[in-house]
Amino acid sequence: MKESTEANLKDAFAGESQAHVKYMVFADRAEREGWANIARIFRAASYSEQIHATNHLKALGLGKTAENLEVAYNGEAFEIDTMYPDYMQVAEQEDEKRALQSMSAANEAEKVHAGLYQRAKAAVAGNADMPTVAIFVCPVCGYTMEGEAPERCPICQAPSSKFIQF
Repeated sequence: MKESTEANLKDAFAGESQAHVKYMVFADRAEREGWANIARIFRAASYSEQIHATNHLKALGLGKTAENLEVAYNGEAFEIDTMYPDYMQVAEQEDEKRALQSMSAANEAEKVHAGLYQRAKAAVAGNADMPTVAIFVCPVCGYTMEGEAPERCPICQAPSSKFIQF
């Protein structure tokens, strides 16, 4: 693939991915405010944006699962080691408490993701799938864990009843 087309696809993928998430958040807000049909429009558009992002990523080329796990792990490692520490330092210097809290919670969750990807990489290298274990995600801060949901999220203190099981 030519460099300029690849760069354009990467930019389009990033934009469509952001729109997908943004519209889901907008839909939740509209629904909380009592605008059910506006929420439905946002959700439909969000799904469409997800399709666009997926198609762009496929056009860029997907690796096999072992390669994709490596890409995922490297992304998490970058966020843990570089991106979030740098961003949190700036937020702290600028006294942006809400941004600092958001980034700190994400950074803690990314550490769990990196560990899951490392274990999954080892499983695939051994020609095995991961064992079937419940995975829970806190819908408030994104904390992810295997096993049983804690009584309270260790990052944001959300109750276990809020956790979503995968």
